[in-house]
This record gives sequence, C-alpha cells and structure tokens, in this order.
Amino acid sequence: MYTKPKFLIFFCLIIFSCKEKSTPLIIGHRGAKGHIVENTIPSVKYAIDLGANGVEIDVFKCKSGEIVVFHDNNLSKLLGVNLCIEELDLKAIKSFRIENKYSIPTLEEILSLELDHLILNIELKGKGTAIPTIEILQKYFKKKLLKEENILISSFDWDELLVFRSKSQKTPIGVLIDGNPLIALKFAKKVRAVAINSDYKFLNKRNINLINSKGYKLFPYTVNEEDQMKKLISLGVDGIITDYPDKLKNILNYY
Repeated sequence: MYTKPKFLIFFCLIIFSCKEKSTPLIIGHRGAKGHIVENTIPSVKYAIDLGANGVEIDVFKCKSGEIVVFHDNNLSKLLGVNLCIEELDLKAIKSFRIENKYSIPTLEEILSLELDHLILNIELKGKGTAIPTIEILQKYFKKKLLKEENILISSFDWDELLVFRSKSQKTPIGVLIDGNPLIALKFAKKVRAVAINSDYKFLNKRNINLINSKGYKLFPYTVNEEDQMKKLISLGVDGIITDYPDKLKNILNYY
C-alpha cells in the first residue's frame, strides 16, 4: 500500500497547514508581477512587502550552466530581442536590462535574499534544470540557509520532475497542470508530490475535495480577479498564486 514518507507528511501538516483552511497562503506569481517586472529581485522583494507567504519563480539553465530566473525561453517579450536564454551564457544574460533597469537574476541571487521563512515555489521551465537546481538547493540546505520543507518544486515538464525526484527524495514537489487536475493524480503519486498546482479555471468543489482526500494540497494559478479569489477561498483551496498579493491579502483580512 502506498504511503507518503514522513518528511512529506510533515511538510503538508506543518508548512501548508500554517493557516486555517479558509485562509489560503498568498503566493506571489513571479514575485509581484502585477506591480514590478516579473522574476526580478525587486519583484520578489515587493511580493514579500505586500504580505505574500511565498513566491513563485521560473528557472532555465543558460549556456554556461548557471540557473537563471526567467519565464520565457525567448527574450523577445521582455527585452525585444529574438534570442533564446538557453543559448546565451551568463555574461551575455547579465548585460541585458529589462526596462533599462532590471537585471535577470540567477537562482542563487534569489536564494541570497534569505527567504527561509517563506515558501519558494521554483518552476522548472527548461530541459536539464532539475539536477543543477538540486545541486544549488542542497548547498543551502547543508549550510542551513534554507529550509527544505519550505521549497516547492513544480513543472509542466513532468520528465523534469521525475529526474528531480530521482535525485532528491525529500524536497516537496507540486505537479503543474493546465487542464483537468484529476489527470495529475496518478503522476503526483508516482513522484510523491505534496501538491497539485492547477489552472484555477478547471477547479470546482468536487475535484478540490477529491484531490484533498488523496492527501494533496491545491495551489491554483494565476488568480488576479477579486471575484475569483473569493470563490476559491470559499472552495477551500490551500493557496492562491497571484500577480497581486496585495489584493488577496486585503480580501483575506475580512475572513
């Protein structure tokens, strides 16, 4: 019979149950994307200032091997240049400035912000990100600069999650899915995930209850409208990923 390892049970009970069921965790999407350019150090800091319990960031491996924090494989959307981030070395990446002021950070630069009191949801965006991300995290775990139970690794690329779990038995995983969240249940069991990160549009009371009954937390994304936030709170989700942590915090202040 399948049972979750004690470490992951601890993660579910202690970290993600630090609030009552009616008050979900506030997770800043790419920092505070609705206010400051996504996946930048100022955006992450501002999400915390706005009251977020955690932040979600995206990572790629660049040509020189470092893990950099960026959402798109191509730089065109934010920088107006048709270049792939995976084909650039770190020196080249660091030469760019988004809106003439924001640099693209490395994962280590984000971790240096001392986020050990928060949940850090790291989404593996590119191929080959799992192992170098593990290696970076383990350095911080060993030095006690980061609490392993506060990390949540997620990805739409389930193969990367398989690689991650094969090399890291304890670090919590959240399975990302953009369709029916029930489809993720079988894979979530396979990688011993603690959570499912679902597109909020596919959630309802029935599938939320079913997923919770299987022992998984639910963290819907990307929820920016107040009406949707209120609906998801009433449905009992465990956390909400949003571009506007301040909006969600203001709503939760009335619950």
